[in-house]
Amino acid sequence: MAEKLESLESSSPEAAAEFYAGMSGTVEAVLLELAQAGSLRRGQLVVIGTSTSEVLGYRIGTQGTERVAREIFEGVCLARDKTGFYPVFQCCEHLNRALVMEREALDLYPLLEPVSVVPVPKAGGSMAAYAYRNFKEPVVVESVRAHAGLDIGGTLIGMHLRPVAVPVRPAVRMLGHAHLQMAYTRPKLIGGERAVYSVSARQEDGNCD
Repeated sequence: MAEKLESLESSSPEAAAEFYAGMSGTVEAVLLELAQAGSLRRGQLVVIGTSTSEVLGYRIGTQGTERVAREIFEGVCLARDKTGFYPVFQCCEHLNRALVMEREALDLYPLLEPVSVVPVPKAGGSMAAYAYRNFKEPVVVESVRAHAGLDIGGTLIGMHLRPVAVPVRPAVRMLGHAHLQMAYTRPKLIGGERAVYSVSARQEDGNCD
């Protein structure tokens, strides 16, 4: 697979432009699809896990690139501006998959725990490092319980999603050479066979008190 893209840097500007064309638009589209599927509300958290290496067709963690990170960040911001969610960018395992977010979002979720670190491409990943440099007032937190998430390239974002995760199959399945996976979350269903989960459901006779 690397052979497909090993000459991207040295290829013609037209070839490189063709590869990156529409990348931010694809990210925007899948996030809007996710927001609709999960009925996301303004102020909710969406975790974004990204391997820029996988987007280029390389093994995760081997060929990170700011160019891909920039395109993805632009797409995320376009979707954010239309829906009002807060994007939260997952760092790599070297930072224990901590996350970069805007301080404005942190203020809405006071139970989140900030940590002291500055993500860089070699310790945090190209995507998280780019987000940290381009957020208005970035802060890194140890973990979140996000309302939804987008995984670009198999970075494994499940540890930062609330239960219960509901997978969504995006209309576009790939970004470059990276697989796209996403999910929203729903509250747990509790109460067993007698429980009612809709106010419009038929109420049976009886009581339990």
